[in-house]
Amino acid sequence: MNSAQRQVEIPAVYMRGGSSKGVFFLVEDLPADPLARDAVLLRVIGSPDPYEKQLDGMGGATSSTSKIVIVSKSRRPGCDVEYWFGQVAIDRPLVDWSGNCGNLTSAVGPFAINKGLVDAPHDGMAVLTLWQANVQKRIVAHVPMRNGQVQELGDFELDGVAFPAAEIRLEYLDLDADDSMGDAGSAMFPTGNTTDVLSVPGVGEVTVTLINAGNPAIFIAAETLGLSGAESPEDLNKDAALLARFEAIRAHGAVAMGLAQSVEYASLKRQHTPKIAFFGRPASYMSSSGKRVQAEDIDLLARIVSMGKLHHAMTGTGAVAIAAAAAIPGTVVNKILGEVKSGIRFGHPSGTLAVGAHAQQTAHGWSVSKAVMSRSARRLMEGSVLIPQP
Repeated sequence: MNSAQRQVEIPAVYMRGGSSKGVFFLVEDLPADPLARDAVLLRVIGSPDPYEKQLDGMGGATSSTSKIVIVSKSRRPGCDVEYWFGQVAIDRPLVDWSGNCGNLTSAVGPFAINKGLVDAPHDGMAVLTLWQANVQKRIVAHVPMRNGQVQELGDFELDGVAFPAAEIRLEYLDLDADDSMGDAGSAMFPTGNTTDVLSVPGVGEVTVTLINAGNPAIFIAAETLGLSGAESPEDLNKDAALLARFEAIRAHGAVAMGLAQSVEYASLKRQHTPKIAFFGRPASYMSSSGKRVQAEDIDLLARIVSMGKLHHAMTGTGAVAIAAAAAIPGTVVNKILGEVKSGIRFGHPSGTLAVGAHAQQTAHGWSVSKAVMSRSARRLMEGSVLIPQP
């Protein structure tokens, strides 16, 4: 390394969105060339790190804290802002652009308002239409305003986040629209079925729901792998063999959905999506905060694996897909529920989450026009992030 090498400053904002946090950039502050851009982002986050700690970057060494978002004013008719989300691998030089982060979506509107990309009312509710560039979908964000500023503080509590904040309501639109992802058929059910059977070496035949809503996802019943759905990250993430079985199912599901040409590609190059989640019937359990979740307070148990580890709560896009699956007969989620539900509350490792979706059957299959959930967001730090000069 050249001893005369200097650090460069890049304008950035470090934000929490939902139960995730990441580094936010304006598009003009990053290189236009994708390879150069990704190299910068990897260094910002501190990847690849063979120690898996990301000590020399902004990442937090978990899938929930190794994230970046790039935002710009939108030129698309009817949209105010567009953004790209990148999931940064911890131990590999990979920024995965294959999907969205539903948690950080809640921070996009506040970031855009604070950066002057859009006009917002002095008081009341700013309603922004976001274009999610990764999956080519519209999302409406309802951002509270007070005295000309984004209202970040409030009393809305989100399980998985220690402190309350102001509620931001998100509406995911046109979940079945045939224009998403670009690299595969984008129907809500890519195979045309609400359930499929995957033949997975080392696992056997697995009944799954392959769904594209929010992000591509693979849903299985917990009992398929001898689980209950009440497992904690601390316990499950110690079981390397079980995590390998989840990854095998996920990779084969990616191929079946048309998202990867091989299981090897899915595991090496497409780690972010599809996610794999498993579900069980309601049961009481202790959340990671020490609060007891009662069986009678939830409709089902839900756990999701993200970047090879059981998520500490629930991904935002996973929640959207769960809401859609709950509203459609024949899915794995619907069969566990025992009935069609347009609104559910499910239990995850950190507590509970309420989501809703309305589905209707058309001549072209099932249609979900909107899924709704609430999150919160807050700026943690703003200014510049520094990296060694490339």
